[in-house]
Amino acid sequence: MATPAAPLPPRPAHPGAAGRVETVPVRLRVDGVDRELDLDPRVSVLDALRDRLGVTSVKKGCDHGQCGACTVLADGRRILSCLALAASYDGAEVTTSAGLGAPDRLGDLQEAFVARDALQCGYCTPGQICSAEGMLAEARAGMPSHVSPDVRDVDSPVELTDDEIRERMSGNLCRCGAYVNIVAAIGDVARARS
Repeated sequence: MATPAAPLPPRPAHPGAAGRVETVPVRLRVDGVDRELDLDPRVSVLDALRDRLGVTSVKKGCDHGQCGACTVLADGRRILSCLALAASYDGAEVTTSAGLGAPDRLGDLQEAFVARDALQCGYCTPGQICSAEGMLAEARAGMPSHVSPDVRDVDSPVELTDDEIRERMSGNLCRCGAYVNIVAAIGDVARARS
């Protein structure tokens, strides 16, 4: 019988002074409020928002970039905040679903999700709404998707058919299966904004 190998000694958390984690200053404008943090450079945008700033409107689902629950907007573009290092977004404008409306004045996507009953448990909804906001901007800018009829036509807005919406939102999962109503809600907003 082989003798088990001795465990390896623990590695320092960061190549600084032994056992001391060096931090970097990070400034974020979160939902319209300037925030300053000193963070380990390995902290994700998601963990900075939830654990350091107490912003719970962004959700931690899989923590591997596979479910979309953590989607936020960074400088107007949708990102998976669990995969994005906060230090890389120093100076960015970060918008969560809470920044797209208020309880007494919902944003148009939030209103559409309620009107269309596009949620059940609601856990994925903040990410769905942020992703939809970013996706609508991408379509307005003419960014094609896999199902766009002509991917070379980048000069005109994309017609957001149900197929286009489904393809563009495919990175956001809903365990409850509210997809039909999510697509309908986004379609309502797309038509109202055009």
